[in-house]
Amino acid sequence: MNNDIIIPLKIADVQLGTNLLLAPIAGYCDLPFRLVARSCGGVGMACTDLLSPEGILRQTTTTMHLAATCAEDQPLCMQLYGGDVDRLCEAARWAEDKGAVVVDINMGCPVDKITKKDGGSKLLCNPDNTVRMVEKIKSSLRRVPLTSKLRLGWDDNSIVAPALARRLEEVGVSLITIHGRTTEMKFSGNARLDGIAEVVAAVKHIPVIGNGDVKTPQDCRRMIEYTKCAGVMIGRGALSMPWIFRDCWSYLTTGVIPPEPTLEDKVQLMRDHFHHEVKHRDERWAVKDMQKRASWYCKQMHPCKQMRLEMLTIQSIQDFEDVLTRFLDWRRERDLAPVPVEA
Repeated sequence: MNNDIIIPLKIADVQLGTNLLLAPIAGYCDLPFRLVARSCGGVGMACTDLLSPEGILRQTTTTMHLAATCAEDQPLCMQLYGGDVDRLCEAARWAEDKGAVVVDINMGCPVDKITKKDGGSKLLCNPDNTVRMVEKIKSSLRRVPLTSKLRLGWDDNSIVAPALARRLEEVGVSLITIHGRTTEMKFSGNARLDGIAEVVAAVKHIPVIGNGDVKTPQDCRRMIEYTKCAGVMIGRGALSMPWIFRDCWSYLTTGVIPPEPTLEDKVQLMRDHFHHEVKHRDERWAVKDMQKRASWYCKQMHPCKQMRLEMLTIQSIQDFEDVLTRFLDWRRERDLAPVPVEA
């Protein structure tokens, strides 16, 4: 691969440090996780969870937590979903006033509770109406660029992404992210690189970001080489490996994948994540959330069955620290034990 063509991404006037984006994974990409991923390096921009305009404008507790950010959480994209254009315009203006350097309209989420509210990938079903909606949202923004995240179409009989991407560019959208599946596929099967490539070819000037099934630096490079996309958005591949952005950027620009973080480094990431949750939410939330997140971190720390099970029972900060201490002590003792010599 010609490393000279790998350059940091620019979205309108927003210059990023890399061409790698952290996806807005519902239930996972909150502020504490974004801070962990950023600390590992390589994240050009991170996105919030999907934000409901109604939740924003009513300032509900849940939505305010999803939209929470801080000085270290930049550059940040806030992603909105829904079908009420007036409320989306109001929410978009709120987002640009609350720290977003980019506002994104989600047209890719296949989850029923989103599509039944005329949001997410339901917007692919009426491209004319969607283009009019986006044009109005774009005109309501005062400073920040507007982007859109799409799927290929609702199903194989309605592949609308290439034509829709071209029309969105014409009304002022500054970047398209395309997930290489249809709504009907949800998260099954394989992301279609051919479909992503068709969207890349359809637009004239704006960057297109590829998304779907990037789990390794090699996957990342293959997507860029095959589709000619300007960058890659990574979601689930980052949940157990928040350092994947560091590895991908290094591989794209130098051809070298850095050494894997040590066990102690991985444990420290868990610790950082937990204490970000305590700081930005509270101890009770941190305990509850880490019980869910621990299994993701454990995917990269085998053997760790006992630690994973003990995390399910923690009730306090001290419990959390005690579990990590016991795990590290056990692993050090185990890893230092002499290997039996066969007779």
